[in-house]
This record gives sequence, C-alpha cells and structure tokens, in this order.
Amino acid sequence: MAKKKSARKPTAASRPTKPAAAGKKPAAKPPAVKKASPKKPPGEKKAAPAQATAPAWPRVGSQAPDFTTVAHDGSLVRLSSFKGRPVVLYFYPKDDTPGCTVEACGFRNAHAQFSRHKAVVLGVSPDSPRSHVKFREKHQLPFTLLADENHAVANKYGAWRAKSMYGKSFMGIARSTFVIDGAGRIAKAFTTVKPQGHEREVLAAVAALK
Repeated sequence: MAKKKSARKPTAASRPTKPAAAGKKPAAKPPAVKKASPKKPPGEKKAAPAQATAPAWPRVGSQAPDFTTVAHDGSLVRLSSFKGRPVVLYFYPKDDTPGCTVEACGFRNAHAQFSRHKAVVLGVSPDSPRSHVKFREKHQLPFTLLADENHAVANKYGAWRAKSMYGKSFMGIARSTFVIDGAGRIAKAFTTVKPQGHEREVLAAVAALK
C-alpha cells in the first residue's frame, strides 16, 4: 500500500504578501527644531577665553598713553595735539545701544559746560567711522567719536578686557572714562561707570583741574 505524502507547510518566502493599502503614505518625519542662538552682547568682537590677568588701568598722575586714530569724519586725531586743554576720553561698547546712548546724550547735554572749561570730549568704541556718523546724526552729538576697530587705543588704557554675559566669555570694551589734564597726565580715572548721570561726575573732575 502506497504511503501518503505529507503536505509541506508554506515557508515565509513562499507566503503571498499582502498588498499595501491604496493611498496609504509612509509617516512623515517631524520637522527639525532649530535651537535659538544666544543673544549677542553689545560690543562683542568674538568669543575668547578669559585673560589670566586683567590689563592694568593707567595710574592717576601718569602720562596718558598717546595715540592716533580715525575720527567719525575720516580725519586722523592724535591725543597729544590737545596738549594745553583738558581732555575727556571715554570708552563705550557700541553705538546706539541703550546704555551707550544714555551716556553719550549726557555728555551732549553738558557740552556747553565742558566747553567753558575748554575741555575736549572724545568718545571711543570699536565701531566704524560710518557707524559713528549715524550715531552722531541720530542723537545730535556735538563731540568727536573715534573709531578703534582693532581696539589698539582701548588696549593702551586697559579698557579692552575679558567680560562675561549670558554665560559666555568674550573680549570687549569695559565702560570707562579718563580725565586728562593740560599737561597730558591722567587726572582722574573712572573704571566703574554707570551711564546715567556720569557726565556730572566727569564735569566735577574737569572743574577741579588747576
């Protein structure tokens, strides 16, 4: 008697595949979410590691470091050319930012009083001459603004130093003001400056010069 052949079970390869449902599309991937970049601090040039030691401020009574740099109108300005007159040399981070505008407008409002003492006001920042022109025109600033784009002048006065904001370290301008007497010496140094009303304490220092 012949043996019955056993039925072979279908393998996975031989099983018929189910047709895909008509019109069904593969699930789309959710769009990538961009992380917001941190706000850039005013006057920042580039990220930099903190300095091991902060640069020294010029000492009161010492000779003010001389320099030549470009003014807002493209002319070259040399500090020593003002010898015989008091000079207010103030460093600020950036044109047309809130604190710098308050400070500049304070010097503008007291300009007539500085002129009575024959004092010259010079504002210095890393901005370009073109930026200075816009800043002066917008706020009707009557004094000279100096472009220190490579921060060479700020380095001489210790105003270019490591700062920190939003948890980020960077190199920038430390707001500061130096009153220089007619002999070219540092008569007063303001290295911790609050913009509001700063012009009054500077004017008092100019008025106290002999």
